[in-house]
Amino acid sequence: MKIIELIERMKQDAASVWSGRTIEEETTRDQILYGNPHQECTGVVTTCYASVDVIRKAGEAGANLIVVHEALFWNHGDRTDWLAGNTAFQQKAALLNRYNICVWRNHDHIHAGLPMEGQYRDGIFGGLSRLLGWDAYRVYPDNPVPQEFLLPEMSVAEMAAHLNRKFRLNRIRFIGNQGCRIKRVYIPMHIMGHPSDNQIIQKMNDLDIHCLLTLEMVDFTVCEYVRDAAMTGENRCIFALGHFNLEEIGMEYYAEYLREKFGWTIPVTFIQSGDAYSYFPA
Repeated sequence: MKIIELIERMKQDAASVWSGRTIEEETTRDQILYGNPHQECTGVVTTCYASVDVIRKAGEAGANLIVVHEALFWNHGDRTDWLAGNTAFQQKAALLNRYNICVWRNHDHIHAGLPMEGQYRDGIFGGLSRLLGWDAYRVYPDNPVPQEFLLPEMSVAEMAAHLNRKFRLNRIRFIGNQGCRIKRVYIPMHIMGHPSDNQIIQKMNDLDIHCLLTLEMVDFTVCEYVRDAAMTGENRCIFALGHFNLEEIGMEYYAEYLREKFGWTIPVTFIQSGDAYSYFPA
């Protein structure tokens, strides 16, 4: 089967409306970012970000299609006209050429939803919920994102161990009350210092949210609130996993989903782009 045929199958399988808008070919993020899609597919790799290491591992495994969730060349729209003299770009492109790899971005379609449980669920956050083992604890099962969970009570240390294991992280950045007893967990969208951050603070207070798992998070607004609330003894904390770290588990689930849904004879594997952060001891 040709790569372009597999891509079309993945598009057709997903929902066609995301954030209230129909996904249009001319405007969607879901474009072929690199390579020849008209060659026969020898293997599929899913990942959040096609780093140099991911490309190398995919090529060595004989796969020539990488399905990514995020951009390939460090900018929205993956424009490369400004990168001609960039040495990292040159070497990354050379590696893609060496293995004859095609890269397709699946962002809008997978967020629009995959068919699960008789409805379309956001493939990234639905996959996250499943692989964390939290599907049964969803507060609003019909709400794709943001997600809220009511879990069996656990300590900060227990939550940290669970997240480190499931996300395969080096360590986790933590803000708040280290003695927090966690039951109610909320995954907000991007916390960027916008006025909408006020709504997250209000929600944590009014609904007694104990713990946030965050994507991007600036060091003010919600972060400041949780620090102050923790200092007053409230059960408030944040596990600041980071955007790619948090969403990558959804692409891990997507590899499982593709194998089960389509039963392709070509191998479909997940390669983790890896923890975005390294830590030095104090």
